[in-house]
Amino acid sequence: MKVSYHGHSIVKIQVNGYTILIDPFINGNKLTDLKVEDQKPDVILLTHGHNDHVGDTVEIAKAADALVVAPDELASYLSWQGVRTHPLHIGGSYVFDFGKVKLTQAFHGSSYTTENREIIYTGMPSGILFFAEGKTVYHAGDTALFSDMKLIGERHPIDVAFLPIGDNFTMGPEDAACAVSYLKPKVVVPVHYNTFPLIEQDPQDFAEMVSITEVKVLNPGEELEI
Repeated sequence: MKVSYHGHSIVKIQVNGYTILIDPFINGNKLTDLKVEDQKPDVILLTHGHNDHVGDTVEIAKAADALVVAPDELASYLSWQGVRTHPLHIGGSYVFDFGKVKLTQAFHGSSYTTENREIIYTGMPSGILFFAEGKTVYHAGDTALFSDMKLIGERHPIDVAFLPIGDNFTMGPEDAACAVSYLKPKVVVPVHYNTFPLIEQDPQDFAEMVSITEVKVLNPGEELEI
């Protein structure tokens, strides 16, 4: 399994001949190395409905006939845009041909803002546990620190965790370091930072706070093999 980081909260997973994109916010993302027209994923996984996570999902999914797996209300909204979807909810999981997806809780908001300044409620925000080839990837989505991360780590030994460190809207570096102590992943990758002025952080500060887990600060386009 190969996992790569592409700026903000975009993660790509390649496994069993499938390409999976998580939270493909490409247009408007100054940090990403991706171009919308080049993306041909089989699957898109979404953590919640905010525009900087849904991003270019509709355009990419329609062009590639990708399946979009998302929290229930968000999946319904996207299906009305002509996208093929599979709804999940927190605590629920489903075994697909490409692997198993389970949604975890996340403490944040979830809504999509249209060009007409209409705010569409898109249900509960979530994190994602992805299981394939005996490996587990955890994408926390946008979230505050919460103590049940201990339970997530205990029940699902994590090979790679992608955790937000940007502060202001999510955990900052200190809380993210505490989250690592709860989750105990083999490797942690910081995400959701430096895209906008309000979430500017030095990821090395976070890395220095973590002692029990290997920290990989990835530049957009860099990958890990697990």
